Amino acid sequence: MILQETYSRLISRFGIEPDSLTLSDCRIGQHMTAVRLSDGSVGIAGSVSDDLFHCDRKNRDFGDFTPGKICGRSVADLFSRESRSGIQAALKSAALNALSDQPLRSGRYLILPDTDPADLPDLAGKKVITIVGAFHTYIQRFSEAGHHINVLELRPEALSDEHRKFYVPAANFSQVIPDSDLLVVTGLTLVNQTFAGLLAAAGPQTRIILTGPSASMIPDVLFEKGVSFIGATRITEPDRALDIIGQGGAGYHLFRYCAEKICIVNPEK
Repeated sequence: MILQETYSRLISRFGIEPDSLTLSDCRIGQHMTAVRLSDGSVGIAGSVSDDLFHCDRKNRDFGDFTPGKICGRSVADLFSRESRSGIQAALKSAALNALSDQPLRSGRYLILPDTDPADLPDLAGKKVITIVGAFHTYIQRFSEAGHHINVLELRPEALSDEHRKFYVPAANFSQVIPDSDLLVVTGLTLVNQTFAGLLAAAGPQTRIILTGPSASMIPDVLFEKGVSFIGATRITEPDRALDIIGQGGAGYHLFRYCAEKICIVNPEK
């Protein structure tokens, strides 16, 4: 599992001591989840909803890392547990991104500020581009450039009317990814644990972009698995980020008020 492997790499390479760190604050909004660790670092990730019907008593969970039992618990405890819910999966991703904040500022990685990862691959000629997630800006940009576009999504209504023709049911990913020249994947697939399956379907010629706030972690494991570029998010005003996420903010709210885009580049891809 990519998150767990990255967590282990943070410990072995950067000497992170998760037993000594706790989740001092968390905000779980409609679109995003944020955590502040006891060392002051803040990380964010996409929120994912549970498929459980909580009105059914057998699905009600009052255990550790459920509402009312999150803050004050150690990072080590969080990562020692299997994610039993969408909340716990998002907390893990956000905590991992918080742990990665200082390592990403260490100068060990090639990071381009204020850069869109889609600007970096060579897209001369007509390419086959598969996008996982309804990234409307990318869909518009790539389609206007004359590329062949596939958009993998769970819901066709997530696409605008003009882009509906590019829709491919998410379950059909193995039919379109292998022939893609470029694969653009939402970082939310790290949270819902579908990224590894998408990655495995990529062909040898496929260049891979992983983008979104959930992907704001050290890139070692992702690069080893073939990712070329990571579109990450750097929080510039942590207090305001927590506030906005707690008020239902989405990524574009963060970029307006308290965050900046960075691109982490794989020098070997």
